[in-house]
Amino acid sequence: MVQWTHSKSPIEYPAALSKMENRVRGIIDAALPEQIWLLEHPPLYTAGTSAKIKDLVTPDRFPVYQSRRGGEYTYHGPGQRVAYAMLDLNKRGQDVRKYVWKLEEWVIVTLAHFEVIAERRSGRVGVWVARPDKPLLVDGTIAEDKIAAIGVRIRKWVAFHGISINLNPNLSHYSGIIPCGINEHGITSLADLGLPVSMRELDAALKASFQTVFESTT
Repeated sequence: MVQWTHSKSPIEYPAALSKMENRVRGIIDAALPEQIWLLEHPPLYTAGTSAKIKDLVTPDRFPVYQSRRGGEYTYHGPGQRVAYAMLDLNKRGQDVRKYVWKLEEWVIVTLAHFEVIAERRSGRVGVWVARPDKPLLVDGTIAEDKIAAIGVRIRKWVAFHGISINLNPNLSHYSGIIPCGINEHGITSLADLGLPVSMRELDAALKASFQTVFESTT
């Protein structure tokens, strides 16, 4: 059984990393169960293993942490639901691409609960929504905004880090970085889309969607 943990107060990033590391060791040793940890962070930036220093536009704005997950720079802060997934791929399938696809699908199915059409985009990390309400891009295509980030690290086929979904964060905080190295597109949130979703409702949708994506046998 997967253990679900919910932190009500914001968790500092180093403390979160330490707790994840401890859980991963416990899963590897078969001493602790898999875990989904729902939390928020205070405002901060994290750098993945592919982060480029030029994409850190305002280095002194918020604390910057090396995360050692895949990906580039991203922002975490209040109003963003972070879901750290510490899952044993020895049991779930040793296929990193399939696992990342499932994390994306988890977000897509979750957002569908609120009638948001969220999609993958080839060559772009994260989950995206079309914005026909915005001006067309210079190439004439419909604008798209990122609503969720994906970041994964794997040790002995136990995965950790996970996903983050923008509920109602301060979107101006993203201006201190080029999120995931992509500056052609914007960032959005459920609130920015005009959807008054509560964190409790989002958490309920995350839990239901996890069952659909990760536990369904059909």
